[in-house]
Amino acid sequence: MQKEQRPAVADWFTAEDGEARLKGTRCTSCGTPYFPKNTLACRNPYCEGPKDGSELVDYLFSTRGRIWSYADARYKPPAPYVSADPFVPYVVAAVELEVEKMVILGQVVRGLTVDDLAVGMPVELTVGVLYEDDEAEHTVWMWRPVND
Repeated sequence: MQKEQRPAVADWFTAEDGEARLKGTRCTSCGTPYFPKNTLACRNPYCEGPKDGSELVDYLFSTRGRIWSYADARYKPPAPYVSADPFVPYVVAAVELEVEKMVILGQVVRGLTVDDLAVGMPVELTVGVLYEDDEAEHTVWMWRPVND
């Protein structure tokens, strides 16, 4: 029996339509995107819109970008981070999104090492399992290399 999949971090991403997307907000006045969601007010000092927070709307981020930086995660992170037991090393990548031109950090899909990656390599967003327990597989967004 397959376990239920649950996001490890509530409301930061979705894959309901079959495509993984990061969830954030965007200022309707100046267009500044925020991840994770910003619910207070636009923090862009050059924004000329109202500062009461009413200008922020839900926003789904683009799904492709290029690796800006990457590193091995060889040691189990301390609490409150939850990881598989036993801990399995993984790779993290900072990816500059094509549309928003902002950098988002995330794990790289399992099975790849730093030797498989390069700065500037095109990647896309996907969903993978962070850890599982008796009830569910807890998922997060991950980066997967693509052919340009």
